[in-house]
Amino acid sequence: MSLFDTALSTHAQSLTARSQRVEVLAQNIANADTPNFKARDVDFKQVFRNTQEDVMKTTHSQHMELPVDTSTDGMMYRIPFNVAFDGNTVELNVEQAQYGKAAAEYQATVNFLQDEIGGLRKALRGE
Repeated sequence: MSLFDTALSTHAQSLTARSQRVEVLAQNIANADTPNFKARDVDFKQVFRNTQEDVMKTTHSQHMELPVDTSTDGMMYRIPFNVAFDGNTVELNVEQAQYGKAAAEYQATVNFLQDEIGGLRKALRGE
């Protein structure tokens, strides 16, 4: 099973991180009218870097180590352009734009994963 883990792990981990981001953005949109709700986002690069740290190990003692932050979940609060009077930091137009972008990135990752699986099927069939 190691062959499949190696071939699919990057896209599978990326899909998990993108799914988490879409979920957080949907929560922001759902709480647009909740007093004192603070909009959050997921730093995809940070999450992906943390999931890849075991894959990307140095092979020689003279090689440089990857910089690793202490935050493992990549969650952060969004800095709003305008804060509502009730303390809510959700800006609906920003959240909707980010959600659309995140949904497109999620779909692209699904497509890459499907292409990778299709390539493995062809290789197993000997095509």
